[in-house]
Amino acid sequence: MLNKSKIFFLLCLFSVTLSFSQKEKDSTSIALENEMVVIEEQFVKKKEIDPLRPSKAAFLSAIFPGAGQAYNKKYWKIPIVWGAIGTGVYFYLRNDSQFDRYRDAYKRRLAGFTDDEFSDANGNPLISDDGLIRAQQQFRRNKEISLLVTIGLYALNIIDANVDAHLLQFNVDENLTLSPHYQYNQMENSSDLGVTLNFKF
Repeated sequence: MLNKSKIFFLLCLFSVTLSFSQKEKDSTSIALENEMVVIEEQFVKKKEIDPLRPSKAAFLSAIFPGAGQAYNKKYWKIPIVWGAIGTGVYFYLRNDSQFDRYRDAYKRRLAGFTDDEFSDANGNPLISDDGLIRAQQQFRRNKEISLLVTIGLYALNIIDANVDAHLLQFNVDENLTLSPHYQYNQMENSSDLGVTLNFKF
């Protein structure tokens, strides 16, 4: 009888101790969660949206190619922008100089001279007059295409700076997430695959 009462007393004491420790744990975890929320609010600051940022980036890129990318802190894009526009300008200038060479030679032949760069030392033409005309047409067409490509790349530089500035202000916090999930169901011995959309206010 004495052993049963001691055992009963120990069980009661153990259950009371366990319940107190559980309550203490719950109050400690609640206090810890509240503290974590306060710390999170201090460190996670919401970015303010600047509605003029995209237009400013586009304006800077329009004035000087690559300046909008520097404003967006995408420095690695600057050499790409300069290389693309510089290549277009290079081909435009190259085709323009070739066009001028053939045009000047054709003008000299029309004026009656036979000493242009496309004639030999005796005055015999190495390229015919029709060949000079065709070369002028080809280099004029190449020059115009180079100019259009350069203008297109310049416009693309402005569009890239504008879109990039828009995307830098895009909301990517955890309140709105779309994430895939995979779950194994042991009861049915099957797996579930899906997408979870979380939207919190």
